[in-house]
Amino acid sequence: MTRLWTTLGLLVLVSTVFGAYPSVYPTGTTIYHPERAWNGYTLHDTPDGRGVVLIDMNGRVVKRWEGLATSSGVFRMLPGGYVMGGDRDRPPHQEAQALLQLDWNGKEVWRFDRTERIKTSEGELKWMARLHHDWQREGSPAGYFSPLSSPLIDAGRTLILAHTNLTRPEIADRRLEDDLILEVSWKGEILWKWSASDHVDELGFSPDARSTLHRSVGWNPRRESADWLHLNAASYVGPNRWYDAGDKRFHPDHVLWSSREANIVAIVDRSGAVVWRMGPDYRESDALRALGQIIGQHNPHIIPRGLPGEGNLLVFDNGGAAGYGAANPAAPSGVGSVRRASSRVLEINPVTFENVWEYSVGGAESYRFFSHYVSNAQRLQNGNTMINEGADGRIFEVTPDREIVWEYINPFSSTGTPPTNRVYRAYRIPYDWVPQLSRPQERAVVPPNRSEFRLEPK
Repeated sequence: MTRLWTTLGLLVLVSTVFGAYPSVYPTGTTIYHPERAWNGYTLHDTPDGRGVVLIDMNGRVVKRWEGLATSSGVFRMLPGGYVMGGDRDRPPHQEAQALLQLDWNGKEVWRFDRTERIKTSEGELKWMARLHHDWQREGSPAGYFSPLSSPLIDAGRTLILAHTNLTRPEIADRRLEDDLILEVSWKGEILWKWSASDHVDELGFSPDARSTLHRSVGWNPRRESADWLHLNAASYVGPNRWYDAGDKRFHPDHVLWSSREANIVAIVDRSGAVVWRMGPDYRESDALRALGQIIGQHNPHIIPRGLPGEGNLLVFDNGGAAGYGAANPAAPSGVGSVRRASSRVLEINPVTFENVWEYSVGGAESYRFFSHYVSNAQRLQNGNTMINEGADGRIFEVTPDREIVWEYINPFSSTGTPPTNRVYRAYRIPYDWVPQLSRPQERAVVPPNRSEFRLEPK
């Protein structure tokens, strides 16, 4: 049996922390059908404080960039072997001091750190990006590979999700950690800015929700502010068939964002107005009732042109607890007013709100697919979907018929109590985006029969 572990290239992760979850389980690539997967490299963050890793389909680490700010947002590869993401965390704030683009060897080729001046712990004023959760480079609206679009590497605009602090008594009587969406030039000039707090009346909150928000918004004493919306995604709408047919809400340059705390997905135009919205209450129409309440979602985006399902909205519907509303036994303050102990990945027609495709686990076993935070999904060129069930550090690829053709368990774990191998986001890229490497050998991985799989005693 020991030989089987070696053959599969699996690792054993042992936790000494008591809990209801497994403490020993295989990591690395655990399922792989090379002829049915969309083969390439996968980039993902790690929770061990050592940056991001690029792996091949067999889970081998082919590159690691250490020291990057993995607690503050997403990392992506650009064509040519560039990596881009946050630099230097700013604890206790969930944000990075700068957004960087590095070449294959780790040399800095672009930086933005000019959102606002912040007083450091030493009392100095310092320019910082206050980057959190997301960013996009012009040319790639949703931030991942499509055969008809490619992110610019030495020019273009960059969309950045950032923080600022302010007081808005009409929202809450406490200092807010507000969300900004910035668009900056290659030279670092701010070309466009959108502030969430300016548009609270456009977000569809009921009177009960506004009352709860004002009275019970979550206060973070270490940050001395309340993260009232907690935006966790921002992307360009990108070219799409809805705009081509005359629906101006879906202009390619409009910006789509996600509020995890309020269960809202929305599109804003360049005037700042909310022109399309889904949530917070999914009882607003018969179509939304049929779709069902989305809770604590991550990474909603319009599937880029050139991929199956282009123009539809793809979203990881986490579940867990989120939303503002009337107090109830499960949420006595009205915060986290809707709850579900399972996750879904949804592909939605954004015009009709039809549920076009879904990955979930139904019935009494629905909890078996559940990531209450982080996570994302990516549509692949062959029609498969890569899903990051982030809380468990599980990344897997499914066919349109929902068959798993690749699965990987993140082997990199934090040293906290309890430890975590969570992954915020993961992205698949084509081999030719990394010319520094030769195409790796692809070897099938067939898992053992679990009913017969045992660890041998020493």
